[in-house]
Amino acid sequence: MTVKQLQDKCFGHALTHGFIRKNMDIQKLLDEVHGEVDEALYASVAGKRADYQKYCEVGKGNEAFIKYVKDSLEDELADTVMRVATICGYLGIDLQKHIAEKIAFNRSRGYLHGKTNKSSLS
Repeated sequence: MTVKQLQDKCFGHALTHGFIRKNMDIQKLLDEVHGEVDEALYASVAGKRADYQKYCEVGKGNEAFIKYVKDSLEDELADTVMRVATICGYLGIDLQKHIAEKIAFNRSRGYLHGKTNKSSLS
């Protein structure tokens, strides 16, 4: 699946399930992304990781998802990406194009993008 297909799928789902409506507050949507990142942080701190192998072994049903994937770091990161993709769909932003351009730009930048103090990486 391409980023564009993922974006369209996430946006379509959000529309049909009432998560996106006309005239939504962009700051509120971005705050929801922040909330998903917080949940990913909490899952990481708690050491909650998905057990995808067991999830697949038992047949990938809803009960298996809840038992082996739900609220894990992987699940919350997926929610984060889905929220970002939904916002981009809502705003008409071509996320795939912008990711490709940002990757190209970042290739031209120096080590740590020229910053000497990257305390968040330690």
